[in-house]
Order: sequence, then structure tokens, then C-alpha cells
Amino acid sequence: MDTLRGLLARNRRGEAIVLHDATSDREYDARRLLTNAWKTGNFLHHCGVRGGHTVAVVGKTPEALLGFLGAASLGAITRFGPATATDARAVIAPTGSIEEFDLPPGGTAIAYGEPPESAHVEHFERDVWSENPTLAPAPVDPTDPILAADGAEFTHSEMLSAAQDAIESVSMREGETIALRTSLSRPGTVVAGVVAPLLVNGIITLPDSDTVADIAIASGDAPEARLVDPAAML
Repeated sequence: MDTLRGLLARNRRGEAIVLHDATSDREYDARRLLTNAWKTGNFLHHCGVRGGHTVAVVGKTPEALLGFLGAASLGAITRFGPATATDARAVIAPTGSIEEFDLPPGGTAIAYGEPPESAHVEHFERDVWSENPTLAPAPVDPTDPILAADGAEFTHSEMLSAAQDAIESVSMREGETIALRTSLSRPGTVVAGVVAPLLVNGIITLPDSDTVADIAIASGDAPEARLVDPAAML
């Protein structure tokens, strides 16, 4: 596997849980997650997103992760936690904050959660649901950037290499739960808390106050015995 599109290959679908959002008690098995990532990619493509474009994503939710995977499938670049004035081709944000964003001409505002009141804002759940459940064809190279953060861009190959380092640092294994306790705006969180679990078929866990996972992505104290500091990843 040399790009993150490989994480979305059809033969990786299955019944094992790979994402658990403890805050809303939602679970996604590999089949559901990958199918919805494909549909998200197709929806973003219909919104004009192409390779090299930026997709800005707000929040730490299943919708935010699907936005990242959908953008990755197209060769686009994700920026988590963007400024409200952004040059992104699309912004994915909760309905309550989507109106705060100032997009360039041709940019698309996409709200998740409650249906938006504005006719100029797309609704993530409605529009992604109606998309074709296939992986959109797109040329993606390992040297293409996939994530923008902290004034830098990180490529597919850099993200995959760092994810392998994260896996080895805590002996991350299939079926283990990995709690994301730091913001997705930190590239190390995406590497160790999203890409690494998908590589080993672990369970990406969006924790609530009662969650105790096998591994934490954390910079300080956490209830988990095994920790990955995102600052050490990229």
C-alpha cells in the first residue's frame, strides 16, 4: 500500500468494527465505513473537489473522519480545524457553525447534524446517503499531499510511514481500541489515531467521559496504559 486510497480498497470491507463514537453510541464496521467513505468521495467530487484541492473539516466525529477519507480518495488535501476565512474548495462542519465560514467563489459549505436552514448549504447526511457506493477513480501518487497542518503539508507516503512507527511504538494490534484524546488538527492525531488503526484493523474510538480504551492518542494523562504522543509522530 503506497497511498491512503489503499485503505479504502474493496477487499478491506468486512464485519469487524473499525470505528466507535462513544459520544453518540454509533458503530461502523469496515463495510459501512468504507462504503460511506466512497460515497463521501463521490459527493465531494460532485461539489467540485479534485486532486490538490483542500477540504476543510471541523470536529471530531464520524462525519469528520468520513470527510477526511473521502477527500483522500480523490487525492485532495484535508485541513482539520480551519480558520473561518479559508481558501478550501469545500468545508464540512456542524450545522451550528457552518455559516461562520467565508468560502472563495465556487466553494461548497456542507453541514452535518441537523438539516441546515439555508438553501445554499448542502446537508452531509442527506447528500452522502444518496451517492453511488463505489470508489471514485482518481490518480493519486505517494508524493501527493494529503493533510495540511501547522503551516506544512504531509504526503501519503509520510503519513503511512509515520503510522507504521505509531503501530510499532505501542504494538498496536487488530481489534484493539484506540481513543482519540487530542484534536484532529494535530497531524500526529490523524496518523496514530486514524491511519494506524485502519492499517491494523483496530477500532478508532471517539471517547466519552467513561471510555477506557487499549491505547490513547494523548499528550498528557489518560486512563489508558499505552499512549502515543501525537507530537512525536510528525
